[in-house]
Amino acid sequence: MTQTNVAILIFNGVQLLDFIGPFEVFSITSEINEDKPFNVFLVAETLNAVQCHYGLSFNPDCTLLDSPPPDIIIIPGGIGTREALNQLQILAWIQSKGYHAELILSVCTGSLLLAKVGLLDGLVATTHHLALDQLQAMAPQTTVVDNQRFVDNGKIITAAGISAGIDMSLYVVAKLLGDSKALKTAKYMEYDWKPKTKVTLIPKPLNPLNF
Repeated sequence: MTQTNVAILIFNGVQLLDFIGPFEVFSITSEINEDKPFNVFLVAETLNAVQCHYGLSFNPDCTLLDSPPPDIIIIPGGIGTREALNQLQILAWIQSKGYHAELILSVCTGSLLLAKVGLLDGLVATTHHLALDQLQAMAPQTTVVDNQRFVDNGKIITAAGISAGIDMSLYVVAKLLGDSKALKTAKYMEYDWKPKTKVTLIPKPLNPLNF
């Protein structure tokens, strides 16, 4: 079975749990299943250590220029999104790699990066509760909601603040591999999670950038 490449973008000032939560979910799913369904790796602009918002640093596995082709892209948030919104290499990577990816996931204010490159136009999205107004201002063609842990538009899934990324990641494991494997992962993590019935959302006509 071919592994699904899960690329997690990191940048200085990234919110720790925004990317560590999804990293744990997809990595543990691979560890406890014989078919090892996911290949999870951290991507950054360079191979230099990336310092998170609270001071911990992480070493990326690859750069934006040499990362394996991602099937799933995870865009975390954090205070560092303020700078990332103006980093053309990051924005270009999200847009170009996102075109070919099967799924694009954002956590917290990572949604602002998707909005910046037009990927949320015509869709329904959420983000951290303190950034809802900012997301709406950046994406006036997006229906921004504040009553969902995560919102599934099909290819693009956005999660609310920080810990919601874990719920979204388990949901994606269930979506791709079935509820039993997601529940097995949650149990291993000692995480209280139940399968979520997908809420059908009817988006506005898609912008071409939504693929």
